Amino acid sequence: MKKLAIIGAGSMAEALISGILENSLIDRKNIWVTNHSNVERLQKLQERYGVSTTYELNELLAGADMVILSMKPKDVATAIHDIRDYLTEQMLVVSVLAGVSMSTIETLAKLPIAIVRAMPNTSAAVGKSATAVAVNERVTPQQIELMKNLFGTVGLTTFVEEGQLDAVTGLSGSGPAYIYYLIEAMEKSAVEVGLDKEMASELIVQTLIGAAEMVKNSAKSSEQLRRDVTSPGGTTEAGVKVLEEHQVQQAFISCIKAATAQSKKMGAALRTQLEVTEPTS
Repeated sequence: MKKLAIIGAGSMAEALISGILENSLIDRKNIWVTNHSNVERLQKLQERYGVSTTYELNELLAGADMVILSMKPKDVATAIHDIRDYLTEQMLVVSVLAGVSMSTIETLAKLPIAIVRAMPNTSAAVGKSATAVAVNERVTPQQIELMKNLFGTVGLTTFVEEGQLDAVTGLSGSGPAYIYYLIEAMEKSAVEVGLDKEMASELIVQTLIGAAEMVKNSAKSSEQLRRDVTSPGGTTEAGVKVLEEHQVQQAFISCIKAATAQSKKMGAALRTQLEVTEPTS
């Protein structure tokens, strides 16, 4: 890849820049970044990573092979409207925006173009994202391979149909927050049963890491692994019974369904908004 242009300079953009550079996927001088108006943020990225920054769209997009859309979803219409005169059919447009469909991007761009939708999560910041990727029919096998390499720099990458991305958003896109919520509860309970908070936090983190590695590496299902730990009349069984009484498993299921529904709702609202602001002609 000769040149990468990133529009939006938030935490996800930074995670991708960091992963790309750590894996030597693109030379830093060929990564260009812009945002709406936060000059200080661009300066920090330039100082931290040695990337190029600009508010001149011609400078940003001239000769770019790939454009990553990383602004807030509500700003996508304005952003694409501003850049569409600089887009070409040879560019690959990659969106990490929740709820923004490929057809919406193509409508806004007013150009038949190769589009990728990706749903990473915030664990990309430590190279442990679970990223789902969908592509349109114009994306070439070479570009698919590039996507594997690109999102592989920040974690695991899996390819899905676009219609599955709302579910991915509800599951793994929002998933870190569910785990943090669980950790909060475990930390509070540790203090209440008399443990030092700092020591308890270390134990909790290692417990989660160990459990995740067991699920990853064992041939057993998560249900069977749980049963293996739950001896009749033991401490684990006592704890699990309380979780079942409070329907914690069902609460997590409802949580993910609600997040999935919200992703669909946001996408539908955005499409309705764009029908008003971007009439077809």
